[in-house]
Amino acid sequence: MKYEIITTNDGSKTIYVPHLDETYHSSHGAVQEAIHVFIRHGIRAIEKRELRVFEMGFGTGLNALLTYVESEQFKRTIHYSGIEAYPVELEMAMLMDYCLLIGEEYQGNFAELHQADWNRKHRLSDLFSFEKIHAKIEEFTPPHAEFDIVFFDAFGPRAQEDMWAPSILKKMYDALIPGGFLVTYCAKGQVKRDLKSLGFHVEALPGPPGKREMTRAWKYS
Repeated sequence: MKYEIITTNDGSKTIYVPHLDETYHSSHGAVQEAIHVFIRHGIRAIEKRELRVFEMGFGTGLNALLTYVESEQFKRTIHYSGIEAYPVELEMAMLMDYCLLIGEEYQGNFAELHQADWNRKHRLSDLFSFEKIHAKIEEFTPPHAEFDIVFFDAFGPRAQEDMWAPSILKKMYDALIPGGFLVTYCAKGQVKRDLKSLGFHVEALPGPPGKREMTRAWKYS
């Protein structure tokens, strides 16, 4: 797969995939979008001091890094699992320079996230443990009723419609505990209808810069 690195509007970088005509993060701002969607309207919407996160798309590791930072800054115990079919190589990930915006003291932690072996559990600190799953989601079933939050950060439906199929969203529903939720940057009508058909309670939230809306979908039973 061919990649290009581009700089987004908040000064952070992301990866552009020419054959999909898609970027890993918003061109309006990679870091600010991730914080808005997955931290502000994700982790911070849960009051529990210990929580489990499943990410659909480990990608560049940005969301995993932000989750680690949240764990350290607010002294919350977080267990993170992320699945990725096509891992980004360490050299390219380090070119993202996320820590210039997030905090240069986290550079070593970011490298460790990428250097850690796949399909094994690791501990980055006393509060933060993680596992990277090298697999296609079509061929993987997450543990049942295990997670408080799903970060759904696959490429958009226009580029990879199959990643947003009801069968994949059903896996996310089943992986959540009652009272857990899925959060995503995507606000496409068909995705929201599919989420509702699976039993999610769907709410539209203000989107990050450059996007009118984002989606949070709760599992109540």
